Amino acid sequence: MKKYDVAGIGNALVDIEFEVNDQFFADNGVEKGLMTLVDEDRQNHLMKTINHDVAKKQAGGSAANTVVAVSQFGGKSFYCFRVANDDLGHFYLQNLIDSGVDVALVPELLENGVTGKCLVMVTEDSERTMNTFLGITQNFSVKDIHDSAIKDSQFLFIEGYLVTSPNGKEAMLHAKKVAEESGTKVALTFSDPAMVKYFKGNFDDVIGPSVDLLFANEEEAMLYTGKSNLMEVREEMKKAAKHFVITQGKNGAMIFDGDTFIDIEPYKTTAIDSNGAGDMFAGAFLYGVTNGHSYASSGKLASMASSQIVSQFGPRLQWHQAKDILARLNP
Repeated sequence: MKKYDVAGIGNALVDIEFEVNDQFFADNGVEKGLMTLVDEDRQNHLMKTINHDVAKKQAGGSAANTVVAVSQFGGKSFYCFRVANDDLGHFYLQNLIDSGVDVALVPELLENGVTGKCLVMVTEDSERTMNTFLGITQNFSVKDIHDSAIKDSQFLFIEGYLVTSPNGKEAMLHAKKVAEESGTKVALTFSDPAMVKYFKGNFDDVIGPSVDLLFANEEEAMLYTGKSNLMEVREEMKKAAKHFVITQGKNGAMIFDGDTFIDIEPYKTTAIDSNGAGDMFAGAFLYGVTNGHSYASSGKLASMASSQIVSQFGPRLQWHQAKDILARLNP
């Protein structure tokens, strides 16, 4: 029996989330609705415009949010990442530990540098726009991968944002190889439409013949397959993954369990912040399939969890919320 349900790899970023209006984007030349990589000067310029009293700080990054979700639902997770020996790096490390995620890093092993930050700008329509300075996580590489944790996990979860750098892609390929050789299933998330649009070739290289489980939202799936009809999209997706999930926002999700398609109904909610919805869906779903739930039941759990996330600010549940959701799933 393996020690971990999920071992994740990805960028370690301290999320700084705050509310803006569309005029903020116009005034500061920000492209709404996308994740944009920026340099430190650009990010510092934007941060000067923020009311820091209302900004929320949290250890983040797509895969980090997912492995934390696994932990909150009662699973066991591990995370491979890189942060710097600065205040935010120490904050990040402790936040993961407090969230029940196992890590290999200790403060004494942190390198000098600047920990990455993601400015998460949320508008009234619940859309989230991210400007990210990667900092030291842009150097995430094979040496940050802990092979033993991957070998001792049911699933390896790979964050799609890593495709933007050669060393990140190399780390993805290495981790996938370790997983495949040790009987660990491989799950991959595209992370963002921009990643698929500009780095599709890198995704092709990482996916190879296929992955065990692929997470995509509807826009990402269409961009990757080159199809605009969802029925055609899902047939093309079979070529990339043995199983996959296509999230559809307010319309729920579509799951392919290897044999049949399962439609997951959405749960009614009032959306105020979409940040982290896909990460939460993946985390709840992975918890489900590694803890005895069917694909349909895991999809229902994930839908319930992501509907809760979009109804509040921030990409994380409170511990009691996760327990309440599980109780609703298994009354």
